[in-house]
Amino acid sequence: MGTILDGINGPADVRRLSAEQLPQLVAELREEICRVVAANGGHLASNLGAVELTVALHRVFDLDRDALLWDVGHQTYAHKLLTGRHEQFHTLRQEGGLSGFPNRFESPYDPVTTGHAGTALSTALGLVCADVLAGRRRHVVAVVGDGALTNGVALEALNHAGALGKDILVVLNDNRMSIGRTMGAIAQYLDRFRTARFYNKAKWELRRFLRSLPGIGGHAEAALGQLKESIKVAVGSETLFDQIGFRMFGPVDGHRLDELIALLNAVKQLSGPILLHVLTQKGRGSAAAASDPSRYHSAGPVVLPVCEPEPANGAKEGPSYTAVFSDALCRLGEEREDIVAITAAMEGGTGLGEFARRWPQRFFDVGICESHAVTFAGGLAIAGHRPVVAIYSTFLQRSYDQVFHDLCLQRVGAVLCMDRAGLVGADGPTHHGVFDIAFLRHLPGIVLAAPKDGAELEALLRAAVASGRVWAIRFPKAQVPAISWPEEAPVELGQAELLREGSHAALVAYGSMVAPAWEAADLLARRGIDAAVVNARFVKPVDAALLASLASRVPLLVTLEEHAVAGGFGSAVLEALSAHGPVPCRVEAMGIPDRFVEHGPREALLAGLGLSARDIADHVAELVRAEKGTFSFSAEQPSAPQGGEKVNAPFSAALSAPVEKPGGLPR
Repeated sequence: MGTILDGINGPADVRRLSAEQLPQLVAELREEICRVVAANGGHLASNLGAVELTVALHRVFDLDRDALLWDVGHQTYAHKLLTGRHEQFHTLRQEGGLSGFPNRFESPYDPVTTGHAGTALSTALGLVCADVLAGRRRHVVAVVGDGALTNGVALEALNHAGALGKDILVVLNDNRMSIGRTMGAIAQYLDRFRTARFYNKAKWELRRFLRSLPGIGGHAEAALGQLKESIKVAVGSETLFDQIGFRMFGPVDGHRLDELIALLNAVKQLSGPILLHVLTQKGRGSAAAASDPSRYHSAGPVVLPVCEPEPANGAKEGPSYTAVFSDALCRLGEEREDIVAITAAMEGGTGLGEFARRWPQRFFDVGICESHAVTFAGGLAIAGHRPVVAIYSTFLQRSYDQVFHDLCLQRVGAVLCMDRAGLVGADGPTHHGVFDIAFLRHLPGIVLAAPKDGAELEALLRAAVASGRVWAIRFPKAQVPAISWPEEAPVELGQAELLREGSHAALVAYGSMVAPAWEAADLLARRGIDAAVVNARFVKPVDAALLASLASRVPLLVTLEEHAVAGGFGSAVLEALSAHGPVPCRVEAMGIPDRFVEHGPREALLAGLGLSARDIADHVAELVRAEKGTFSFSAEQPSAPQGGEKVNAPFSAALSAPVEKPGGLPR
C-alpha cells in the first residue's frame, strides 16, 4: 500500500493535500529520514526538528515561483523529500548520490549550494533586489537558525535588509542550538522570548488572533498590527529586530502545523522586512536525538529504533587526530597557564570539551563567528596569552583577512589548529578542507605544519605554543596511522624528516599523505624500485636544503598532499627547487585537481583521485619506467584498479613537465 510521501513529486503536491493528511505526511517524513540516516549517517537531530516547518513552508508558498533558502542547509532532508528527490533519497551522502546540503546543481528548488552558516540572508536579499530590478514579483523566504543568526554575515544582512525596507521573510528557526548550545548575547536575548510568562502570554495572543482572523487578505494587516502591539506590551518594548527595521512576529510553536500555516499565510500578505520567530525542538520524534541533540547533530549510521550509534566494524588504526589534539592541549594547559582555547561553536567537533571542563575561565566559545574568533585571539595574544584557535580548515576560509591583519601583521603568538584538513567525506565540497595551504602560505611570518601521526601532532603543538609566532597546523578527519616508523627526529622549525633512503625516486609527503607514501614505497620495492620517503612536516618554511640534496641524486621527485595542487605543497617545493637555478630532476605534484570534489567516503575519494598507496605506487612506477630503461625491475606487475575505472586519473601539476629555462638545461 502506497504512502502519502510516495505521491509527492514536487511542492505542488503538498499544496493539494487535505489538512487532515498533513500530520501523516509529517510522520512519514520523520520515518524516512530516520531510516536513511540509520543506513548512511547524516544530520539527524536538526532535520527531525524542522519537519513541520518544512511542510508548512511548502504548503503556504509556491516554490515553483517563490524562493526558499535554508541557512547552512543541514536541516533540508524533508525539503529534499518534498521536491522530487524521494526516489533518490536512499543515496543521501553516498558517492554519486544526493548531497547532504542544498545543491543548486541537484534541484531547481535549491536556489544556492551551501554548507556554511550565515549566508542565506545575504543571498536572499540579493534575490529580492534582483527581483525589484527585473520587475518580478515573488516571495523570498530565508530560514535561519538561532545559532547561525550570531554569524557576522547574517547580522550584516539583517542590518542591510532593515535599511532597504524591501519585502523579505526571515524565519528564525529557534531551537537554542547550533551544534552545541547557542552562545552569546543574542542567544540570551532570545531566551527572554522563551520564558514561560512571556511565551504563555504570546501563545494566548497568537491563538486569539488566529481564531479571530476572518480570512487571509485585507484584514491581515490590521489584525497582525494588533497582535504586534499585544506582544510589544508583553515584552515591555519594541524588539531588537523592530528597531533595525523588521516587524517581528512570534514566537510560534514550530510543531503545531495549523498555527504555523495560519501565521505564515498571514505574514505572507505583509510588505517590508518580516521576521517570524519559530520555536522548534532538535531531534523531535526521536527520544534519543531529542535528549542529546549534540550527539545526533551529525551521526554516523545508527541502529533503529533506539538510535544508538552503530558499533564499529573492525578495529580502527588508532585514536582520531581530534582526540590526540584534545589530550595534547590539556597536557599543555596543565603546564602553561597562559594557554587559552577558542572555538567558533564547535567545542565537541574540535576536541575542546575536556579543556573547557577543566579550565572554563580559559575557554571561549564565540558562536558561529570564525572571523571574530581569530581577531579575538589576536587581542589575547597582544595581552600576553597563547591562544589556540581550534577550527575546521574549511571554516578558517572565512577568517582570511583576520589571519593576515590581526595575527600575522601584528606578529603575535597564536596557533590555528585546523581539523578536517583534506577530504572530509560525506559532507562534500562545502566542507573539504583543501585550500588552506594556498591561502595561508603567502602571508609573511606564518608557519605552516602538518604531522604524520599523533605523536608528531603533539610535538608540533608544543613547538608552536613555545615559538611566540603565528602557526597553522593542519590534520585530517581520520584515525592516526598505526605504523612503526624509524626513530623519530626531533621537531625543528623548517626541517623535514628523511624516513627512508632511495635512489630511483623520492616521495616527499606532507601530513596525512606520509602514511600512504610509506606504504607506496613498500609496494614499489616489490617491483624493484627504490624510493626514498620524506616527511615534510613544514610547507612554510620548507626544507630547501633536504629537497636540493634529494633532487641532485634521484631522477624523480614526487610531492604528495591532501590539498589542491594549485598553490599547495607541491608548488612550494617547486619554488624552493627553482630558486637557485634549473631543477636537476623531474618533479611531479600529486594532490587534488583544479575542481570541487563531491561527497563520498574519504578513502574512496582519495582512491578516485589517485592518492591511495596503490595508486601512488602505480603512478610512480610508470614515471620511473619513462626514464628510458635506466632501471631493471622485477616481474611483478601493477594490479588492475578495483571496482572499474577511476573517477579521475592521478593528477600531476602542469608545472611538473620539463621546461626550458633561459641559459639552462631542461628541468
